[in-house]
Amino acid sequence: MAIKIISVDLQKEFSSFGGKHYRPHSNVGFIRDTLVPYLRQNDLKIAEIISDYRKPRLGHKDDSCRPGERGYESELPSDIKLTPVWVKCMNSPIWTRKNIGNPYKKPGLPYQDPKSFGNWLHKVIGMPKILDKIVLVGLTLDCCVLCTAQELNFRGYAVNILAEGVDVYSGNAKEKKMILNSHPLLYWAKPISWHALKGMLKTTISD
Repeated sequence: MAIKIISVDLQKEFSSFGGKHYRPHSNVGFIRDTLVPYLRQNDLKIAEIISDYRKPRLGHKDDSCRPGERGYESELPSDIKLTPVWVKCMNSPIWTRKNIGNPYKKPGLPYQDPKSFGNWLHKVIGMPKILDKIVLVGLTLDCCVLCTAQELNFRGYAVNILAEGVDVYSGNAKEKKMILNSHPLLYWAKPISWHALKGMLKTTISD
């Protein structure tokens, strides 16, 4: 059994004071102080999906996570990341755009490119296998993490969500607990605890 961890939108726009969408999120400290050291200690890597939310984006007035600016930067250190990083421009990871992630060129309108996202998954994560598990962390549980879980589930991956590694946009603990136990999320993914994930990872490490 292989375990692959994917971080979604753990960018300073959401995670760091001064970001346009910053709220205090308990998962940021957990990832920085617990998950990252564990991955380093055991020579494990994490895949990453981030966002380029510059205008134009039809139906969205927001203009954030701009490449070249602080809000676009990831909270994850480069030494633990699998490459390449996937950059999306809408909540679902299948949405891309011309000049995505390029701070020196004007971005195009968002469009769906499920084939390219699939190619990224196959290269960085691998093809879906019955015993393999995907574990999602990042921001936000009520938006981009959920959309990513749906897309991965559609593609045949067994999706888990690390409870300590995610948070809702508001940062409200009661709201997070409610969503983790809600039918919409449970239809696409299975919440797991850090204790359970460590047990799964220890099995793969020993193999």
